[in-house]
Amino acid sequence: MSVFRTSRLLGAAVAATVSASALTSTIALAQSGALPTMPGYAPATTEAQRRLEELAIAGPLPTRARTHSSTLSREPHVAGTAAQERTRDYVIAQMKAMGLETEVRTYDVWLPHATSVKITRMGRDTVALDLAEPPIASDPATQLPQYLTANGSTGEGTGTGELVFVNFGLIEDYATLDSMGVSVKGKVVLARYGRSFRGIKAREAEKRGAVAVLIYTDPLDDGFVQGDIYPDGPMRPLRGLQRGSVFNGTGDPLTPGYASKPGAPRLKPEQTPLSKIPVVPISAYNAEQLLSQVRGTDIPRGWQGGMGLRYHVGPGPVRVTVEVATDAATKGTKPIHNTLGYLRGTDYPEEYVYIGAHRDSWGPGAADNISGTVSVLEAANALADMAKKGLRPKRTIVFATWDAEEWGLVGSTEYVEDDSLRLKKGAIAYLNQDVSAQGSQFGGGGSPSMRAILRDVVKSVPDPKGRGSVYQAWRLTSGTRVDSLEPGMGDPGGGSDFAGFYNHFGIPTADWGFGGPAGTYHSAYDTFAWMERFGDPGFVYHATAGRIGAAMALRLANAEVLPYDYAEFARTMLRYIAPVERGMTQKGWNTASVATLTAAINKLNQASIDFAKTRDAALTKGVVKSQKDAANAALLSVERGFARDAGLKSRPWYRTLIYAADVDNGYSSMVFPGVNEAIRYGTEAETNAEIADLVKRFDAASAAMLRASTALTTTPSAPTRR
Repeated sequence: MSVFRTSRLLGAAVAATVSASALTSTIALAQSGALPTMPGYAPATTEAQRRLEELAIAGPLPTRARTHSSTLSREPHVAGTAAQERTRDYVIAQMKAMGLETEVRTYDVWLPHATSVKITRMGRDTVALDLAEPPIASDPATQLPQYLTANGSTGEGTGTGELVFVNFGLIEDYATLDSMGVSVKGKVVLARYGRSFRGIKAREAEKRGAVAVLIYTDPLDDGFVQGDIYPDGPMRPLRGLQRGSVFNGTGDPLTPGYASKPGAPRLKPEQTPLSKIPVVPISAYNAEQLLSQVRGTDIPRGWQGGMGLRYHVGPGPVRVTVEVATDAATKGTKPIHNTLGYLRGTDYPEEYVYIGAHRDSWGPGAADNISGTVSVLEAANALADMAKKGLRPKRTIVFATWDAEEWGLVGSTEYVEDDSLRLKKGAIAYLNQDVSAQGSQFGGGGSPSMRAILRDVVKSVPDPKGRGSVYQAWRLTSGTRVDSLEPGMGDPGGGSDFAGFYNHFGIPTADWGFGGPAGTYHSAYDTFAWMERFGDPGFVYHATAGRIGAAMALRLANAEVLPYDYAEFARTMLRYIAPVERGMTQKGWNTASVATLTAAINKLNQASIDFAKTRDAALTKGVVKSQKDAANAALLSVERGFARDAGLKSRPWYRTLIYAADVDNGYSSMVFPGVNEAIRYGTEAETNAEIADLVKRFDAASAAMLRASTALTTTPSAPTRR
């Protein structure tokens, strides 16, 4: 895929074209009726809403986005530091200048910082490895002090042992090692980043008796094998590394399931599943210094990486000592700060559309996630400007930036646990921005009920490269040639700030962003200079992500009937039936219950199709506010109904039974997690019980769709006169 490499001058010219020529043609399409009626809007209000969205789309500015990015990524700003508090102050000041109501939510959470990290190789010689990422003369941000090279939530102490290379550190990799007679007990493990969450790598190594874990990014994945390295190209330098949390939970580990507020009961760290052994990220350069002295067993097929040596498994003969100290004993708990900006709705001020991004990073964080923060600020600016002209949304829009996402979605999790009653009652949707701009290739995802809305919105947003709309460019770059097909979209399994809203409460979510070649993830090289040269020259994609956010928020905030598409939701669920049946068959279990689940999903599909017809007819004919309110109340209950109060048996915090992160992978999504975890780990009876529970919830969703239809077709009774 190509990298967007225009100069700032050309970027400004492209932006001018977006706001003038392309946007004018989009407006003309809407006025001519070429764009279809919007679901959830009456024909008479559709054109007005299109015009409002076009005003919102025109609002975000690349020049302003550049200024935000430059300021917010000026220095590393790890959660719990003074630098991160400076990003809080900047965002609040910007939102106040827009005229928004603002709020800072502060929580005291477990966030121990590393104070010392040492790795010593003891082989043919004894060498203390240089762990820091070296500065680059042309990039001032890389010359600033870095957060030490330790993973977030690492254990502290000292681990010494022979080195064992475990490939990606997956469960299946350990099965391969077992078959080779190689144990990691008492050893230091070297694992490669990728294919699973780093916390799973740490968990599996510790479970098998390893005394320390080192994790590196192989050049084969995002280094010189993939392209020129920074500063000559966008890929990871050989001495670059990837920091990141190894906590496998969400939120403050000491207050599981409730907010970390003053007086809240707190667990002791040893009562939590936090790692008890040192876990340290290292560069490919240092990994090579270690692997060069590993011998023992030859690697299995497929384990060779991109460094200039033959990999071996070991154990040893090289020995390694890993030493990590933290401030856990003296300052383990630190304050974190979420920022909130409110644009109050005119008609439904107690109903909320959220658009949010995390603000913390492991370095300067220009891509991850200042790009998302900037997109939220640009969407906020566009809609706040409209409000000043009297064009306020009907529902309240909340612009959020979260703290400590990089430590386990901490800030957003504490917020949803804190505001649970308000969210359950009035949250319409959560729109997430996580790495919203580091290239030109669009991608989107979220709840299947929200995907049609996102597709429709991006049809009206011009592509900065002049390839028509973002939607048209998306179809082109994704290779979607058949008119009846749509580009693929990602599932909300976990791993970003939507988790508290969707995976915990079942609140519909959507996310989007622009990607491209990048090798600076979680490193000191994720800087403004990198972004300006390689990620988004001209900052036109930052602005475009903000345009999408402004239009998405406005679409949901002004809808007469909430525009969720539960027919697409049901059709998507049907695709997940075959793997369930296959898994049960492989276990030799009876699959009769699968047919019941299929029937329940088909029932929801038909009820949703019928509702869409009823909704469109009712809005064309005209319905009163009480009818729309009753319909919307029913619609709000659909996805919330898939969130089980008791949660998943493996992880009670994850309540929704539709998607969750795979408990043994962390990154990949697991669909129907209650069912599929029962197939993987449980019994036939447990699996059938999970299916029966899911069937009841699909039946309840169908009943909710019927209630919504009935609300729109039942004439309200006239008040009784006395």
